[in-house]
Amino acid sequence: MISRRDFLQVSMAATALYGASSYGNWGRLAAQQRLTQDDLLNFDTFGNVTLIHVTDIHAQLKPIYFREPEINLGVGPARGQVPHVTGSDFRKMYGIADGSPSHYALTYNDFTAMAQTYGRVGGLDRVATVINSIRADRPDALLLDGGDTWHGSYTCYHTQGQDMVNVMNALNPDAMTFHWEFTLGSERVQEIVENLPFAALGQNIFDAEWDEPTELFPPYKMFERGGSKIAVIGQAFPYMPIANPGWMFPEYSFGIRDERMQEMVDEVRGMGAEVVVVLSHNGFDVDKKMAGKVKGIDVILSGHTHDALPEPVLVGETIVVASGSNGKFVSRVDLDVRDGRMMGFKHKLIPIFSDVITPDAQVAALIDEQRAPYVDAMSEVIGQADGLLYRRGNFNGTWDDLICQALIEEREADISMSPGVRWGPSILPNQDITREDIWNVTSMTYGKAYRTEMTGEFIHVIMEDVADNLFNVDPYYQQGGDMVRVGGMGYQIDVTKPQGSRITNMTLLKTGEAIDPAKTYVVAGWASVNEGTEGPQIWDVVENYIRRKGTVNVTENNSVKVIGA
Repeated sequence: MISRRDFLQVSMAATALYGASSYGNWGRLAAQQRLTQDDLLNFDTFGNVTLIHVTDIHAQLKPIYFREPEINLGVGPARGQVPHVTGSDFRKMYGIADGSPSHYALTYNDFTAMAQTYGRVGGLDRVATVINSIRADRPDALLLDGGDTWHGSYTCYHTQGQDMVNVMNALNPDAMTFHWEFTLGSERVQEIVENLPFAALGQNIFDAEWDEPTELFPPYKMFERGGSKIAVIGQAFPYMPIANPGWMFPEYSFGIRDERMQEMVDEVRGMGAEVVVVLSHNGFDVDKKMAGKVKGIDVILSGHTHDALPEPVLVGETIVVASGSNGKFVSRVDLDVRDGRMMGFKHKLIPIFSDVITPDAQVAALIDEQRAPYVDAMSEVIGQADGLLYRRGNFNGTWDDLICQALIEEREADISMSPGVRWGPSILPNQDITREDIWNVTSMTYGKAYRTEMTGEFIHVIMEDVADNLFNVDPYYQQGGDMVRVGGMGYQIDVTKPQGSRITNMTLLKTGEAIDPAKTYVVAGWASVNEGTEGPQIWDVVENYIRRKGTVNVTENNSVKVIGA
């Protein structure tokens, strides 16, 4: 008799071999003119339950360019495992043909040239078309939003998230969980959540004073779909008060709380749940560890680390699904639920090629309505990009190189620091840079650009602390971003070393001198989690810099030497 795990492995193998997975046939098409909306949406309906997953949209209502990371290192057991495989190695792993649509969608190589062929991606009016198509095939499909939705754009900032709330409500989700949403402040979050027409879930969102669960964020919701009972458990970002300003939401505490997750799984199973789905904002490696510790989870819909994987990863009997970011992908997962349990699945990661997918007219009109009061200000051209501007990569990206240089010049600093966040679209060479483009990579509610003095010793402490968040071998100690970006300073990092020993050879680039632990340096940065930070807003700093330069020259950054990788 075949075991359930063997059955799932057979299911996964079938997906890979017969095109029912993620990229399917579109991954092997040779040219854009052969790619159609039907290709992207083609799916042989399977089983009796369908999940639709979107996550980490970061308020991107309109189509964008978005380059996947060149470097995404894994350490310990994660070394060489997805999602820590990129470029040609990634394509080889999944059998993706060079020059194909999936080459463009899922890897970074030849991005600028391929963007000319395949165009922009995303746009929530196109996402709506995909969701509507899936619902036409499976009317009772569950739409689940993994969070980082009400954050990341000019209009989202100026409407305190209302633009995204209005558009997402039109998509009619069934549940969501949270991360950056809390940086709107707990009062605003409560105001929005109390009026949401769907479930706001977080089994790990607790009242900070009493260390008890909250009524506003229930741990789970039960659904009857496809003749089966489905439990969806929410898992908000665990490290909220560490990675983001805790003073903005002092009423709440978070944490991984995997013991309580086990209690919730057992509770919903006791209530008759035949399938348990965790809607997570943990980050992929944290989700993999949780899947190995908590028994009884069938599906984890993973968010936070922005990974886009064409096939789920199987951990024990749990499938972990990664659906990318910035509205670039939608995941469809069909489940075969029989005899009170999940017996198999089919999965497809659907890329939102905006030139191929017809926008949903109603959602397109709603998006334009949200943007209308701000279009003139957003569309003003500030300058031009001389080279490709992108953010993703463990150690640097050209957008952050530009931000770091702007901080040095505009704030008259020796060294600059930019947070290693993963959100933010790309800009092609010779493309105009508008005010909206600048806000797409800087917009947040604590964006003041500080200027301060730090000793060399303190700079080293900061660098080591951030490196440990990224390269600790225990995923539960990783917060899911990338290394802090640094301007004006070079360094060497050994990702295999323990905390305190990873960062060496720190050098002040303008003099070539080693950073002196006892010497004081002027440091400019932004996104400080400290309350009362003073300085101009980062988007104004960057706009002034680009406007002064006219054309922004982007040069290769060789200031970080990585060893042990």
